[in-house]
Amino acid sequence: MNIHEYQAKQLLAKYGVAVLKGGVAYTAEEAENVAKDLGGPIWVVKSQIHAGGRGKGKFKENSAGDTGGVRVVKTVKDVRDNANQMLGATLVTHQTGPAGKEVKRVYIEDGCDIDRELYLSLLVDRETSQVTVVASTEGGMNIEEVAASTPEKIQTVSIDPATGMLGYHAREIAFGLNLRGNQVKSAVKFLLSMYTAFEELDASMVEVNPLVVTDAGDVVALDAKMNFDDNALYRHKDVEEMRDEDEQDPAELEAEQHDLNYIKLDGSIGCMVNGAGLAMATMDIIKLYGGEPANFLDVGGGATKERVTTAFKIILSDSNVEGILVNIFGGIMRCDVIAEGVVSAAKEVSLNVPLVVRLEGTNVELGKQILAKSGLPIVSGEDLADAAEKVVKAVKEAA
Repeated sequence: MNIHEYQAKQLLAKYGVAVLKGGVAYTAEEAENVAKDLGGPIWVVKSQIHAGGRGKGKFKENSAGDTGGVRVVKTVKDVRDNANQMLGATLVTHQTGPAGKEVKRVYIEDGCDIDRELYLSLLVDRETSQVTVVASTEGGMNIEEVAASTPEKIQTVSIDPATGMLGYHAREIAFGLNLRGNQVKSAVKFLLSMYTAFEELDASMVEVNPLVVTDAGDVVALDAKMNFDDNALYRHKDVEEMRDEDEQDPAELEAEQHDLNYIKLDGSIGCMVNGAGLAMATMDIIKLYGGEPANFLDVGGGATKERVTTAFKIILSDSNVEGILVNIFGGIMRCDVIAEGVVSAAKEVSLNVPLVVRLEGTNVELGKQILAKSGLPIVSGEDLADAAEKVVKAVKEAA
């Protein structure tokens, strides 16, 4: 689960992470009031969407101006005017895609004197099974660009979860960022607090870009992004309440509400599979035969006919889908249940793309009979390779 910048800063501040004062606003009037409370003399008006690159982004509507989604202003009137321009406008960044995202709230924050901009993040490293700190002197840039052009400027430090972050870890990172004197002391406190927040909140990633060093030598989070392990949210109801469903893909949101694991991709072949490993293998074999998967969708081991029907509808809600591959290995999940769900959904939505189904396992013969008697143009796959080859061929022939 992702949250907005202002929400991430609220959480981090509770753990002692240094952030600037600010407040969220949903209207221009609220933005003006926040600015008055902060006092100035400089404010920053920030569009709040779940995407990076806001400062370099562009608004679709001319009324929002062309100065990006993060603006430094010097009067309360400018705060109000810029908030009014941003709210309701659609911001397009390199992470939103051309469709962009509508700005429904802005964050008004104190300005500060910046001496240097740095990069800092904490994430779970699956290769080491540890939390890894990624730091760089190149703050304000996409870390991917830094890694590609100047990898020597990226510092990584792995933290053993048995010990957590210790003082020497934090000092190693601070020295790697070329901090000196009181800057090191400020950075050590910042890092230890950030790690505690990461661990106690079950975060999967915390990114501060830029992390700034002020003229006074303080280390402060100028921006903040956090996402969380969905499986741990039951322990953090306060975090779960921060979910902004307007920022989620509608299909992914509907899938979540039906306990389906769905992630939209950029391809043209929809996939419905039971089991995450089998779903990954299915996507791989589609690519092997020259196709591109349109989604990852795991219906789980105990799906009902209704959940399968919903899954099928979600796949077809993607206008890029030109063919569907259903790949089910029936263990706990019975093949006849899958077949009934596929037939029910295909009839409801008037299926008009090629459909290939590969069934194996519990009640497989009954499942195949249901598909055969459905009267629908369903192609049967003898095995996974055969099914993938058939669906890729059918999509290419229909193009």
